[in-house]
Amino acid sequence: MKSSIPSILLLAVHVSIVCAAWGQGEQDFPTFTTLPLPHTQPFDHLLSFDYYHQRCPQLEQIIHKSLQQWIAKDRTIAASLLRLHFHDCFVTGCDASILLNHEGSERRAEESKTLRGFQVIDDIKAEVEKSCPATVSCTDILTAATRDATVLLGGPYWRVPYGRKDSRTSDQKDAETLPTGHESVTTLLELFQSKGLNLVDLVVLSGTYCPNSNNPFSCLLLDELTPDGAIFVCPGAHTIGRTSCSAIQQRVYQGLNGTSGMPNPPIDDRYLDYLQRKCRCASEEYVDLDATTPTTFDSQFYANLERKMGLLSSDQSLYSDSRTSPIVNALIQTPSLFRHQFAVSMVRLANIQVLSGPHEAGEIRTNCNFVNSYQ
Repeated sequence: MKSSIPSILLLAVHVSIVCAAWGQGEQDFPTFTTLPLPHTQPFDHLLSFDYYHQRCPQLEQIIHKSLQQWIAKDRTIAASLLRLHFHDCFVTGCDASILLNHEGSERRAEESKTLRGFQVIDDIKAEVEKSCPATVSCTDILTAATRDATVLLGGPYWRVPYGRKDSRTSDQKDAETLPTGHESVTTLLELFQSKGLNLVDLVVLSGTYCPNSNNPFSCLLLDELTPDGAIFVCPGAHTIGRTSCSAIQQRVYQGLNGTSGMPNPPIDDRYLDYLQRKCRCASEEYVDLDATTPTTFDSQFYANLERKMGLLSSDQSLYSDSRTSPIVNALIQTPSLFRHQFAVSMVRLANIQVLSGPHEAGEIRTNCNFVNSYQ
């Protein structure tokens, strides 16, 4: 594994140089033809950037307009879509199986209890069906909406290759394969590699998943609350968001109340003192995951790890583990690399086990909640 680090770093530097060409106009939501092709090609050769040029040329405009309307009503929905997309892709591949709403589906699983954003996708799908009936998959809509949501969070723009089909099945047991937040770097790396992702993707996307409120990856976008309680959401790499004190009790109070040992990985003494004082009396208090720039999509999160200010053990392990620490250092030394690599890693994420082509067992759902045969 150690021998692979130089090649990974070279890849990261190469990506930084290549992606710099995309970069400055992403906030304007370019159309199909205004950006060059990204250097990272889709895994599936049947996906293409011009898949809907003739089939549904107004697709991205419809998605963007609908998403803007939703953000105007609820600015927190953007981060929710990132998590929804991650859940979909990391279970059985990017196939919109998370959107199927029936007894025993992934959507009904315990791991999916705090997911939201389903109505956003339903609304977009309804508008798309008016213009391009039975043409655009729910999977492609979720993928593109996630990209637009990232930009609205202040993140980078990237082009989305299209042509995915929707799954006809969804099983809540499959959701058990999602990371729980307690895994070691080795276990997480094995999981990411099994999905066709690599060590760089692990570091860059490390904060995209938050399975449920009972583990350290449960984090909350600032001010995001519903009548039922907190909605747990994580944009990439814990650069934005916060977690509850209850999720970090073991980390910040090791060595107290009769237990032994110091927090492992270690925490900066002053930061630890702050956390202990803030969380001593109220387990439902919230703490910023990025203690320095908690509301900005940037790479400061990684600089915090260098200062031993990783709030979660799993975060700090990215800096202490010999396999991931060189990548963290590269992101610290070249802050713009995080934005560029985040875009590349999101393209790779969106190509996990996609259904495409005439021979795949998928379909184009006309309602994202149900397979076509049950509508």
